[in-house]
Amino acid sequence: MSKKKVYIISHSHWDREWYMPYEQHHMRLIRLMDELLELFKTDPNFNSFHLDGQTIILDDYLQVRPEKREEVQTAIDNGKLKIGPFYILQDDFLISSEANARNTLIGLEESRKWGNPTMLGYFPDTFGNMGQTPQMMEEAGIKAAAFGRGVKPTGFNNAVINDEKYASQFSEMWWEGPDKSNVFALLFANWYSNGNEIPTEKDEAIAFWEQKLPDAEQYASTDHLLMMNGVDHQPVQSDVTTAIKLANELYPDYEFIHSNFDDYLEAVMNDLPENLSTVEGELTSQETDGWYTLANTSSARIYLKQKNTTVERQLENITEPLATMAYEVTGTYPHDELRYAWKTLMQNHPHDSICGCSVDEVHQEMMTRYQKSEEVGKFLADEALAALTGTIDTSNFSEATKPFVIFNTSGHSKNQVIETTIEWKRHTFAEGVPLELFHKLEKEAKELIDFHVVDENGQAVPAEIIKTDVAFDYDLPTDRFRIPYMAIYVTIRLNLTAMPGMSWTTFALAEGKQTLESTTLVDEASMILKNEFVKAEVLENGLINFTDKLRNHTYPSGLIYENVGDVGNEYIFKQPWEDKALYAHDYPTTREVITNSPFVAEILITQTMMIPEAAEELLDLEMRAVYEMRERKANRNDKLVPFEIKTIVRLEKDSRQVTFKTAFNNQMKDHRLRVLFPSGLETTTHFAESIFEVVERPNKVNEATWENPTNPQHQQAFVNVHDEKVGMTVANFGLNEYELLSENSTIALTILRAVGELGDWGYFPTPEAQCLGEQSVEFAIGFHGTDDMYQSFIEAKQFQVPMIVAKADHHTGSLAATHQFLNIDSNQYALTAIKRKEHGEDIITRGFNLSNTESCDVTSSIDQYTAHEANMIEEIKEDTEFETVIKPAKIQTLRWTKKG
Repeated sequence: MSKKKVYIISHSHWDREWYMPYEQHHMRLIRLMDELLELFKTDPNFNSFHLDGQTIILDDYLQVRPEKREEVQTAIDNGKLKIGPFYILQDDFLISSEANARNTLIGLEESRKWGNPTMLGYFPDTFGNMGQTPQMMEEAGIKAAAFGRGVKPTGFNNAVINDEKYASQFSEMWWEGPDKSNVFALLFANWYSNGNEIPTEKDEAIAFWEQKLPDAEQYASTDHLLMMNGVDHQPVQSDVTTAIKLANELYPDYEFIHSNFDDYLEAVMNDLPENLSTVEGELTSQETDGWYTLANTSSARIYLKQKNTTVERQLENITEPLATMAYEVTGTYPHDELRYAWKTLMQNHPHDSICGCSVDEVHQEMMTRYQKSEEVGKFLADEALAALTGTIDTSNFSEATKPFVIFNTSGHSKNQVIETTIEWKRHTFAEGVPLELFHKLEKEAKELIDFHVVDENGQAVPAEIIKTDVAFDYDLPTDRFRIPYMAIYVTIRLNLTAMPGMSWTTFALAEGKQTLESTTLVDEASMILKNEFVKAEVLENGLINFTDKLRNHTYPSGLIYENVGDVGNEYIFKQPWEDKALYAHDYPTTREVITNSPFVAEILITQTMMIPEAAEELLDLEMRAVYEMRERKANRNDKLVPFEIKTIVRLEKDSRQVTFKTAFNNQMKDHRLRVLFPSGLETTTHFAESIFEVVERPNKVNEATWENPTNPQHQQAFVNVHDEKVGMTVANFGLNEYELLSENSTIALTILRAVGELGDWGYFPTPEAQCLGEQSVEFAIGFHGTDDMYQSFIEAKQFQVPMIVAKADHHTGSLAATHQFLNIDSNQYALTAIKRKEHGEDIITRGFNLSNTESCDVTSSIDQYTAHEANMIEEIKEDTEFETVIKPAKIQTLRWTKKG
């Protein structure tokens, strides 16, 4: 009988920042790498060290030890240091589809600069795993994935719980994506520390292996057993080869070797039994007791998620599309600058960073990184806009007008009312004293009362003139010194209808009065907003009855603000046992029409709740004593304080969405605020945008195993509930947590969660996680029938993407005043990227089928370009025909080459 083989892989799971600030972890990384490089020289039996699947570690090390580059390269060349394939270990669900794709794209490229990366999709501690992982790994040429969470239940401190409700009977399985892609999957059933700190003394070694070997054999499907020699921030076990030698002496029926993932995967995948289980789609521990899915990290420090969404939309949906279009004019593309912006952004995407479950100092530094990445994105977008507007032909406009260009950089046609400010007249500081220039222009501005907007044919376009103002600004020419000035600005409101995706249109501001239709969108007596698509009746208590006018279907009593206590932590929401929900509509409410025009209607709802100021003092003791949440007895205290919620409800003339901007000054602690939208529909499942898919999830949990009173879920841009006739879609901006409540199939969107500690394995106070101060969130609701559900999804995604406005001069140009750069004809296909190929000039577009069950026809075109099927790392698939029929759940990357 052949021996069982025990593969011992040395590693350290490197949370780049977590329960200590980044630089504290960073300095420990320097020590680890120094020790490794020395160990490689002194112990020839030390096989290798797995560098946690993230190449950023090399950047972080060489930032402090640049003189070690050659030594690091030698270690990689000799197979001692195992690197790649990712740039960072991200949280799957809380970053965008494109951010997930770029992590692989950049990680593979950077690791291949060093050598051959370990081609293993490495997700050891991701808080749940995205369903499209198999397809994304296949697209990158990766045939296996390893993960620690999502399939088997784990208890406190990651202890394995014996339970019959496992999704797989082995630690090895097949993982199938919604498009039927399939990869080998490896579960760290006994965690990624099951071989940590192996003893070198006989008695200790026997005790160690007598426990560890049966634990591994319990789940292994083959005679190849995996022992992970390391854990979070673990220093390398320098005597591991001595420990292995002792193990071989003690257990002659086993062969213990110091190994690596390349060798282990080859051995285990060549010896798999036929009865392996197949797990399907996303892996989020829904078969467990529900307490440790860690999905509540999607509502920890919501301000992080909002800023992340802002920066992702800036890079993906504004900067890259504009730079791609501007290349046709300039012949240049900011590859290096965008790589810098993306890497800076992705440094915020590890699971303990974007999840908001670290100490305050970590998240303070994150906000600085976000700002850096966003400013790079804005700078590059401004450069692209200048190149485009400088080449767009505005010669049809009168010299007496002020041209401006509007860009729709979403992938689809869009109706939107935009409000923008156009410069009318300026005086530079070279012309006089700033104070005198200001007052001179201010006097002129008061006399300027009549304006209108014209299109390129000189035809008047309906527009509202909001105000005129005088303000300071400056230009920074590329060839001379800065030019400060004072200028008159005119703020206008323009209603754009059916503006094509990825297009621009040129208008101009002109003097002269324009008569607008007098019909407005609010009936002030009844407080009803309505257009041809939707009606929203704002009731005296602040609730809203929504009516889908196209289907004559009403969704009553929406916009319910619910407040409860939270004695959990950054990872897990825990409502106090005796706590009862408080609702804003039970408290004093006022309604005020603040905008009522032919284009826009807005009603301000003000509700003043009285809620407890914090939890009882007992909670502080329970946190300091490291009580597990389920053991905590603290309730909210008895001191009630006013909590004012202000909501601007907005409806635009041609929009199918009602939008909301909700603001409040949070001075309370230990609580959660959600907004609820009851659908009243009888359904058993609902749909939410996840990573490159709209995933269908059950409304109810498995009551046989689930104990958590809540079932929080992740989302990207929207969540949807529908029956066979009608449905509603709730869109959001940076609000990643929702729950589907069984009563009335209600969508509950979390808009604030305030807690005071990190949680997990000790006591780490996080006062800034209470999110004190002024807060503002945005969300929207739309409705659909059977034939326009996907349009509702697209509009929900567009809710996150603003129109871009840029001023233009009068000149002739080679670009038309109105032009569509990329045409996509399909409402079932969501565009996620348009960019130039890394280090090249071909255009890359990417998108996915919004349905997991139905194919869709997609017709797309770019003038003077030919499309080729490509993979996610931008290589042309030589043997694959360009497809216009996209299969269910398919992610399609196209590489466009210039004709001729």
